[in-house]
Amino acid sequence: MNKNEETKKVGIGIGILVLNDLNEVLLLLRNEDRFLADSDMRLEGTYTLPSGKVKFGETFEVAGQRKLKEEAGLDVEIEDLEVISLASDINEFAHFATIGLKANNYSGDFKLKDSGEFTDYGWYSLNNLPSNLCEPSKKIIDNYLNKKIYCKY
Repeated sequence: MNKNEETKKVGIGIGILVLNDLNEVLLLLRNEDRFLADSDMRLEGTYTLPSGKVKFGETFEVAGQRKLKEEAGLDVEIEDLEVISLASDINEFAHFATIGLKANNYSGDFKLKDSGEFTDYGWYSLNNLPSNLCEPSKKIIDNYLNKKIYCKY
């Protein structure tokens, strides 16, 4: 192991599956500018579930509640978040243990975060997802559709 590998750390990430009344999933399009996209895994230009890092001292649910509000303006109660997926997300830039949550109920009016991190959003059929869906979000959705918490990829 080289010195660079020794200094890298594993993070914990969360992604929140939000479905509307038509059973469509909310996806956000990350900015193509890697600095504005704000992704350790370098996921610029891809669609993603509302997602982010778990902060020290947060539970998965508290992190999910925070990120859903920050990125989409939606409110969710802790008891309405359910763990639906666990995945290892590793690429040349980062390594995350990613927890997928499903928001069983939510409220509020959708509002795209105005930081420039995202440039667009949409509600997509689970059977017709964008081809540029990021891998961590794809794993969460696949696990949900296959009714599995964890799959080796």
